[in-house]
Amino acid sequence: MAFKTGLILGLGVGYVLGAKAGRDRYEQIVEGFHDLTGRPEVQDLVAKGKGLMDQANRAARST
Repeated sequence: MAFKTGLILGLGVGYVLGAKAGRDRYEQIVEGFHDLTGRPEVQDLVAKGKGLMDQANRAARST
């Protein structure tokens, strides 16, 4: 029960703070995220993670 209360409280606070930050800050965050995910080293890391997940999925299905 405490987890649900904390989660709802956290979501509410996040919403209020996000609403106060406004659209400009949102656009800055999105642009930063796209800049980060567009970097080749991040894309390589994501590809490696997907490969590991595929291996784990195959291993789980074979047992």
